[in-house]
Amino acid sequence: MNFVPYIKELGRGADGARDLTLEEAQQLYGAMLDGGVPDLELGAIALALRVKGECADEMIGFLAAVNDRVHGLKCATNRIRPLVIPSYNGARKGANLTPLLALLLQRFNIPVVVHGLLEGYGRVTTAQVFRELGVMPCTTVVSAQQTLNEKGLAFIPLPVLSPGLNGLLALRGRLGLRNSAHSLVKMLDPFKGTGVVLGAATHPAYMDLMRDVFSYLGGRALLLRATEGEPFANPKRRPRIEYIHEESLEVLFEAEHESLKSLPSLPDECDAKATAQWIRRILDGQAPLPMPLANQLACCLYACGYAEDFNQAKAIVALEGNGLTATV
Repeated sequence: MNFVPYIKELGRGADGARDLTLEEAQQLYGAMLDGGVPDLELGAIALALRVKGECADEMIGFLAAVNDRVHGLKCATNRIRPLVIPSYNGARKGANLTPLLALLLQRFNIPVVVHGLLEGYGRVTTAQVFRELGVMPCTTVVSAQQTLNEKGLAFIPLPVLSPGLNGLLALRGRLGLRNSAHSLVKMLDPFKGTGVVLGAATHPAYMDLMRDVFSYLGGRALLLRATEGEPFANPKRRPRIEYIHEESLEVLFEAEHESLKSLPSLPDECDAKATAQWIRRILDGQAPLPMPLANQLACCLYACGYAEDFNQAKAIVALEGNGLTATV
């Protein structure tokens, strides 16, 4: 495969570059995932895409190539859709509450797969908090499927789920810049379209791009503004939460534009141990669940099919949340 034509078209700068077609994007990214692109050309392609910016067709093609190669999982139940939580940023300023959301969903018997990285390079990762809570990473796809079937919650490191995508993500260490893989991992569904992806982005442009990709694919996703890059609702100010399904978009909650008048009691420190201790207090009913997270939990119950409609989902969280919250 000759990569020079791709580099020439992609590398003409933000104004002169040509977007790839969906088919071209799928073919090129497939070669990148399979290790078929030499290092020099691979770096040139990654940087050219970074400068140009990916269009929706390119991301759809890239994601199609990823989905063809990702190790798939099956859900043990046909009635409840599994929730997929990509966790790749970690926390630096506040507590990483992605594990709390996953454990709350597990209580409602929602199958949950969290995938991400083990190390956060200075940030507190979901894997590190999970470890403090006794949730260990799965080392193989077989063990991940078994853990999901038996416990309803599995944390899968990206190298286990998609070695090729993990290799492209690791390019950041050599190039010093993010690349397309950093966006693709946040739309990855190991259930091959039958799961509900919890999609989160920090920048509005990426939110728009994710919305276009999810809508085109016709799958199901909950889309919200990330908290330090993590897919949990900011406990101090709820973001807008959208539900994308069957090529339609439903706004479940509008964004709060002011911080809460009464701030929730959050951990004083954001290290893994302190975060895990605070999460245990929430799960044991010793501290109230912040309202934005209760709102997000209701969204997840609705999207996964646990509730027949959204009003029922909100009522379930309010009435059956084991004392976690009084109202939604």
